[in-house]
Amino acid sequence: MTLRAFLHQACVLVVLVPVLILSGCGRDSHDVKAAAVGVPALDPFFDEGQGVGHDKQAPSLPVRGNLQQGDAPGLYGGTRQPTICDVEKLKKFLTDPANHRKAQAWAGVFKISTEHIPDFLDRLTPVLLRHDTLVKNHDYKSGTAVSYDSLLQAGIAVLVDQQGQPAVKCSCGNPLRPFKGDAGRIKVDFEHGNKVWPGYDEHEVTAVRPAARPLRQLALVDVADPERGFERPVGTTGSHDTVFSTGEQHAVPDVVGLSFGAASGRLSGAELAAAYDSAEPPPDDARVLASDPVAGTRLTFGEYVTLRVAGGTSGDESGGSSSSGSVGGEISGSSSSSDPGSTSSDPGSTSSDPGSSSSDPGSTSPDPGSTSSSSSSPSGVSSSDTPSDSGTPSRASSPLASGPLPPSDPPSSAYQGASPAPPASSDPPPDSASARPPDSPSVTHSATGPSPSGTEPAAPGEPVPADGTGSGTT
Repeated sequence: MTLRAFLHQACVLVVLVPVLILSGCGRDSHDVKAAAVGVPALDPFFDEGQGVGHDKQAPSLPVRGNLQQGDAPGLYGGTRQPTICDVEKLKKFLTDPANHRKAQAWAGVFKISTEHIPDFLDRLTPVLLRHDTLVKNHDYKSGTAVSYDSLLQAGIAVLVDQQGQPAVKCSCGNPLRPFKGDAGRIKVDFEHGNKVWPGYDEHEVTAVRPAARPLRQLALVDVADPERGFERPVGTTGSHDTVFSTGEQHAVPDVVGLSFGAASGRLSGAELAAAYDSAEPPPDDARVLASDPVAGTRLTFGEYVTLRVAGGTSGDESGGSSSSGSVGGEISGSSSSSDPGSTSSDPGSTSSDPGSSSSDPGSTSPDPGSTSSSSSSPSGVSSSDTPSDSGTPSRASSPLASGPLPPSDPPSSAYQGASPAPPASSDPPPDSASARPPDSPSVTHSATGPSPSGTEPAAPGEPVPADGTGSGTT
């Protein structure tokens, strides 16, 4: 009996151990606070009654994957009315000596000094969200900026920085930073007047990765007329927009035999987005075996072309048929170069603000994800850090293709690939990047990718240091 009892207990342990392991490996969901169109924030930096920003009622569009790049064609929308975000009013408020304490807390989120606020704001561009978008939001409490994860409803007006990253919620002036975590595992709290909005789907939310390089212009879609798009130069409010038709068709170029980097650049030049099926981005030097759809197929602005590749530095083969998203998986804490909302002791730096004094390098680390084949959504993810070798100009969000970059944001050392974040690489982009004239009205898309971070981001609810230094504790 003793032996039988022992064997019985052993069997029970064998059964329970895998169960305990599996349950222990489960990841908790992220608590996220909903922010609906027109609902005032509880602790805003700016009095929303002063009309700094004006949200629009706009349907939330389906999104392919949990992560989009800041330079994705059609990621953002807008109107021809230059009133969605009054940058000058926000600038006046933050530079008023009476609001110096708020200005310190606000600037601390971006790790810039208060003296750099006007220059920083001048580099931002007003847009409207076209998707329910995850961000790290910041309230103003007891003299500090307190961070928390937030889901902004489509139609909310935001200012985006030179890498296409949401930086300010226009209506209240709250600073925004990249959402950190798994966008596919969130728990959204609808409270304080923020009710579940029509069209909300927890599986159709996205976060935004900063583009790898500063952009010259953004390709926006008119929220009132999706058949119309316009190119908005970065740092302008709409007076210099150039209108184009989003229904224009573009032939898929022949990319078979090219490296993944060169193929992505060629697709970008054709105003199409490169995608792939693998969980990880293909190596930049992987060879393209096939594209779906094939060369010659005509697609509209921002549609996906899935590339099947093999070889490269990883030696693996990826690709094949399409998948359901452009990027999936967790958005790690290393996604941007020292998250400005973190408690880093490195003052004066920011992941995307060219007006700051960051010394952090550009992005190099990969982000897992999967992408779809061609789709009708104009908000497909663009590419590429490596410009198209076809020389075809592009209307999509355009990087500064030549000339020195701002000292605060050196260029990425690696081509960033397609919709997800890039693999690390020390290879420089092809020579064609510098060959593109800097004053060209339209150049190829740039792609986004995570930048290495030397610090952990501030946990939601943790105060951010007012001057961008210190530990952030109060």
